[in-house]
Amino acid sequence: MYNLLKGKRGIIFGALNEQSIAWRTALRAKEEGAEFVLTNTPVSIRLGTINSLAEQCGTIVIPADATSVEDLEHLVSEAMKHLGGKIDFVLHAVGMSPNVRKNIPYEDIDYNNFFKTMDISAISFHKLMQTLYKMDAMAEYGSIVALSYIAAQRTFVGYGDMADAKAMLESIARSFGVAFGRKCKVRVNTVSQSPTLTSAGQGIAGLKDLYVQTERVSPLGNASADDCADYVVTLFSDLTRKVTMQNLYHDGGFSSMGATLCE
Repeated sequence: MYNLLKGKRGIIFGALNEQSIAWRTALRAKEEGAEFVLTNTPVSIRLGTINSLAEQCGTIVIPADATSVEDLEHLVSEAMKHLGGKIDFVLHAVGMSPNVRKNIPYEDIDYNNFFKTMDISAISFHKLMQTLYKMDAMAEYGSIVALSYIAAQRTFVGYGDMADAKAMLESIARSFGVAFGRKCKVRVNTVSQSPTLTSAGQGIAGLKDLYVQTERVSPLGNASADDCADYVVTLFSDLTRKVTMQNLYHDGGFSSMGATLCE
């Protein structure tokens, strides 16, 4: 523990169970002295165990659908009341594709599902930041982080339309990063994480095989959910005040590797 987040207030989206990167990030943020509220959709709250995480962290859960501006406005308002001030950090760990869940191949995707994928996994990030921006909810030198994946740049069979969503997510971070930086020096970044065996990740066809392959190829091996939590905490901290509008690879070096022999 380094007290990196002592006195800081935040909102963490997407914790479902102990496997979740958002869950591990919440625990690390608490260890580093932060106060925050947790949020997820009402359905996810019922299906998961986020309330037990709230008990561990001494906080509350505020239900919110990240695709609903009305829900986001209520969330931000209640979070500021509960925390007693503006927000210093936000984690957007939100993503879901009905097409991927149903194993529908990319060349035959259902477009209604596709629109849902984009709304949940990418446009929700814009809605969240627009809400924070309009409500003047972010403290100066605050930090907003969203979780991405290298499929935004490279093709991985089975990842389907989530790849399109991650590409849009990263673009939104760059575009909104300009406005937030100029207004109140808020940083906006995405973290491109290794394949991680979360509940959501395991719904992607072939993920376990990909996990084994990337573990072999990456010089440092795959980054775990706990590793990602450590990294995200540094992005929330004052140590990264000049890092913004970046897609930051956190994947053990996999993103820099070409075709290679594995020992």
